[in-house]
Amino acid sequence: MSDKPPISERGAWSLAWQRFRHHKLAMASAALLIVLAVLSAVAPLFEIMFGIDASRVDLLHRFTLPTTDAWLGRDELGRDVFVRMLYGGQVSLLVGAVTAIAAAVIGTMVGLAAAYRGGWLDALLMRFTDAVIALPFLPLLIVLAAIDLNKLGIPPALINSELISLYRIIFIVALVGWTTSARLVRGAALSIRERDFVLAARAQGASAWRIMGVHILPNLVSPIIVATTLSAGKIILLGSGLSFLGLGIQPPVASWGNQLTNAQELIYSAPQLAFFPGIAIFVTVIAFNFLGDGLQDALDPKSVSHASTGR
Repeated sequence: MSDKPPISERGAWSLAWQRFRHHKLAMASAALLIVLAVLSAVAPLFEIMFGIDASRVDLLHRFTLPTTDAWLGRDELGRDVFVRMLYGGQVSLLVGAVTAIAAAVIGTMVGLAAAYRGGWLDALLMRFTDAVIALPFLPLLIVLAAIDLNKLGIPPALINSELISLYRIIFIVALVGWTTSARLVRGAALSIRERDFVLAARAQGASAWRIMGVHILPNLVSPIIVATTLSAGKIILLGSGLSFLGLGIQPPVASWGNQLTNAQELIYSAPQLAFFPGIAIFVTVIAFNFLGDGLQDALDPKSVSHASTGR
């Protein structure tokens, strides 16, 4: 065993940042996602600055092409496409981020408990995880999204809320999307629980909660971050797909998915209405994937060393 002192936490993150900066695609993707998030967040400011009402119907200016007054043109109801794209970005990015974090939290708890406790609990949780993975994902989401909320005892005030479709899609995707994080966390925690510092903490009488929360969990941050980032793009794609099928985000709330739904019958007469949300989904998903790859290279020294030796 090496007698060299371990790299400090601050030093480790500094090295990770240096490695990440050399991943040009990941840096560009991070910058793009930040720009998209900022533009989406300031959508109301655009309305105020340029006197635009994203929900105002103007049938006299339907299907107009991009102009100085409407940067991406107007849709089938004469609404400004650019501002609606920004509001759609708010919803799509929010669904991706919140759902990915929720799924990561669930998966981390399941994987950590299975790895540390082992035995029958490990077998039970992993067989349950395998069962969820074996289910056909998209058909399962479609079935869950089609459930009548009135029969579940949910208050009518919440069901009639404009944002109920947003809450439902986040809950449904997080409910079945935690399996990857669970298996990843379990695999990493199985090796960490046998390390000297964990055995020493156990010998000193530390509780299971303290060992998992203080000694094991901090060492799982890197794989959790990578898994969460990679899953965000997939979740945005799934959410857009459900919205396109009419089972996701419902109007009047704008999302890139339901903008595609509205444009599908106009693909020949007004193809730009499908092009803009389609390219936004494509670019965002690709950016999350590149960002996840860059984070994996930066936070996983093994992947960096393998890559360097293979060059």
